[in-house]
Amino acid sequence: MKKITKQLTLILLLTLVMVPSEAKKYLSKEQFIHQAFSYLEKGVEPTVKTLWLNDEIQEKITEILEHSYPKLRLRYWQHDDQTVWFLDEIGKERPISFGISVKSQRINLVKVLEFRESRGGEIHMQAFTEQFDQIKLTDDNKLNKHIDGITGATMSVSAMKKIARVALMLDKEVR
Repeated sequence: MKKITKQLTLILLLTLVMVPSEAKKYLSKEQFIHQAFSYLEKGVEPTVKTLWLNDEIQEKITEILEHSYPKLRLRYWQHDDQTVWFLDEIGKERPISFGISVKSQRINLVKVLEFRESRGGEIHMQAFTEQFDQIKLTDDNKLNKHIDGITGATMSVSAMKKIARVALMLDKEVR
């Protein structure tokens, strides 16, 4: 009986480890928009717009992500020279949701909104995301500054860097 109990306990523990945990929600889209446009006077709202992802834009996204992007259009928020994008990218196995604000063709705010992976969640920390402040794209659609990685979060870091590049490229498309 003890042996069966130990085996059942082991199976239960392995099942709990293998079942993906629920997504860790850090910020809603509404909260991110409020942070990104916090400088606006009360009553002034950014304009919600739609960018249709035509073949040319899809090709650019595919080049950056190294796979196709499954959407036909993206909603974005704009006020003057600032745009806000909500984009998802796979870390290791599951999507990570990001909010990215681009102002004057430079990232001025990036946040992890929802993290679904089992490891690599450290990318949501301010000490990491601050590395993206004022980054822009080079002529060949690369980030103009090195981003330090996080041990054990290589794929999550890579996902965030790719999404930052996509957001900067999309901002350039709507200008």
